Amino acid sequence: MKLIAIYLIGVIFGVGISISGMANPAKVINFFDIAGIWDPSLIFVMGGALVTTFIGYKLVFGRAAPVFEDSFNVPTSRTIDARLIGGSAIFGIGWGISGFCPGGALPALGTGRWEVFAFTAALVVGIFLAKFAQSLAAPRAQAQT
Repeated sequence: MKLIAIYLIGVIFGVGISISGMANPAKVINFFDIAGIWDPSLIFVMGGALVTTFIGYKLVFGRAAPVFEDSFNVPTSRTIDARLIGGSAIFGIGWGISGFCPGGALPALGTGRWEVFAFTAALVVGIFLAKFAQSLAAPRAQAQT
């Protein structure tokens, strides 16, 4: 049942991304092109996502535990460090250059466009590079303590 719920949530997300046009990189890039062909529709998509998330959090965290798990697994750190800022900057730069974010690129794989596959390949390589860099930094961090 858990896998069916995960699948349905993914389908709903993918359909939402497709209907909103966020699988189209030109739409996203035009949002960032304030001096040119600015398209403000991304603001409405983000606003809708914020409202949905706010309501969802209120409903979900109003429960004693998740439906398919024993407890909630949420981040506990509120530290703003170089890793968080660097990752956010890399995400934003990649999104602005390519017009894709991971959430929008995965449903767009169904279009068969080579740009989507190139972005997704770069995303996967970036994940592995980040994990590799993290594994190199871990021994140094432990040595300093």
